Amino acid sequence: MPVRVTLDVMLARRKMRARDVAEKIGLSETQLSLLRTGKVRGVRFDTMSKLCLVLDCAPGDILDYDRDELDLKVKDD
Repeated sequence: MPVRVTLDVMLARRKMRARDVAEKIGLSETQLSLLRTGKVRGVRFDTMSKLCLVLDCAPGDILDYDRDELDLKVKDD
């Protein structure tokens, strides 16, 4: 997937533990772990807002994009 979650990098920069961030934003440690590992298909804007507030960052500091022209192809379900 071309969109990568780089939350671990931001946690390290801020010297914060995932457990503490999860508690501050009202997310379970399991849910935050799934987000950190990129095993989610989406994230709510309110969750992203809370993460950015607690980590003092912008969404682009938590997400990265690898350009892939195949993203424009229609997928057969």
